[in-house]
Amino acid sequence: MFCQVPVLAVVVPLAAAVLAVLLRSLVRRGRLSVPRAAVAVVLCIYAAGVVANTVFPIYLDKPVSSAPWTSSVVVVPWTPYEVADAVMNILVFVPLGFLMPLVVARVTWWRAAAAAAVVSLGIEVTQVVTAHLLGGGHVADVHDLLFNVVGGALGYVAFVALSRVRAARALVIRFRWYDDAPERADAARPEPVRGYM
Repeated sequence: MFCQVPVLAVVVPLAAAVLAVLLRSLVRRGRLSVPRAAVAVVLCIYAAGVVANTVFPIYLDKPVSSAPWTSSVVVVPWTPYEVADAVMNILVFVPLGFLMPLVVARVTWWRAAAAAAVVSLGIEVTQVVTAHLLGGGHVADVHDLLFNVVGGALGYVAFVALSRVRAARALVIRFRWYDDAPERADAARPEPVRGYM
């Protein structure tokens, strides 16, 4: 039996450290409030859950795999792939797309998709390394990356749809980490009248 790195002993302190950094950032910007702190807590719990389920298990004493690195990688798209895996990968990244516009100013759907792609690529690369060097049990799959991007974009679309509901708009503003008043002012500013010569 190999010695497995305890998941909670890694992800809980990591999440706590990230939470401290996020809260300090809000304090320094004069933006700390209970709703924004709640977003920081949700973001850290979400990130910890993703790391725990995509990177672990990790073993301390499992022999390094002698198989080629490509044995734990699927790079050809549209090969056989379970529908349940596709749905799971979409659902796992919906919160990322939803939380981004609360934390970052001026997010668009393609920026949300790009962020999901970067995070997903980081996970897949980590899975390759841990599978080869630390006896991890995950396979890096291009399908995971593609469906993660879809999930991130759908999360952003869900956020936009919710923020357009009048009853939810004020609530969204309370949870946002930045003031969107300049954006509203720009939208309300009339177009300059151009005279004729």
